[in-house]
Amino acid sequence: MQLDRAQLATLSAILRRGSFEQAAMDLGITQSAVSQRLRALEERIGAVLVQRGPPATATATGAQLVRHAEEVGQLEALTLRRLGLEPTSARVRIAVNADSLATWLPPALARAQEAMPGTLFSIDVDDQDHSVEWLRRGQVSAALTSDGTALRGCEAHPMGALRYIPVASPAFIARHFAHGVTAKALARAPTLIFNEKDTLPASWLRRFAGPGPLPPAHRLPSAEGFTLAIRDGLGWGLNPRALLERDLEAGTLVELIPNATLDTPLYWQVSRVMAEALAPLTQALRQTARDHLVAP
Repeated sequence: MQLDRAQLATLSAILRRGSFEQAAMDLGITQSAVSQRLRALEERIGAVLVQRGPPATATATGAQLVRHAEEVGQLEALTLRRLGLEPTSARVRIAVNADSLATWLPPALARAQEAMPGTLFSIDVDDQDHSVEWLRRGQVSAALTSDGTALRGCEAHPMGALRYIPVASPAFIARHFAHGVTAKALARAPTLIFNEKDTLPASWLRRFAGPGPLPPAHRLPSAEGFTLAIRDGLGWGLNPRALLERDLEAGTLVELIPNATLDTPLYWQVSRVMAEALAPLTQALRQTARDHLVAP
């Protein structure tokens, strides 16, 4: 069986944009043509590839086909670069944690694109303890994760550790920790978590306050929003050092306990099939990590 590249491109556009209408605009064809291409591909595969939504989302089979199309595009781009020819645009989908995306990852991607002209990045954000599942399910070609055990068929590259600092505003500390940052006070003072998967506050508390009940938590799924919310006194929280340096210097944020940092090791896991095509990306990540992360 041979897959039709136009049909695969249409599937990718639908899932990337979340609707048939937007996919049609991207591809410069009618919405009816988008539907016809998808229907033809589903009939050829013998499976539903898109949950119609809104938004349109991939079935498990659809996600596998999109990854296949993206990887073929990257391998083709690698061949064209070797021949000294200008590659057409190719997309690579990776899973990363939000704090890396808010700090050191963008300059790494920019550095990679210099060596991979035409590459477009599709980023899926998940907690570093869970991002490897995207790679295990075959939805991405690589993932930035806290899991250093290489998945079957993958390479794992240590990047270093993202350093987190527990902070709060001076007013919050005066209100909730007037008698010191004790285990009892920490159990009552509200904290912030990114989502239900975020275990950083619990890990920090176990390490520096010992076993005990978890504090009430605001759920705020934004790495940058964390800093703003903590600065405004919504709660205390753990943020990457890079997002806190100006506030710590200005005194608008204060460490809960001096030098009580938490380091989270990060690893870049990439499919061996795609390792050569994505080698410039891997190299850019490693170079940038040396400047921004700490040794675990």
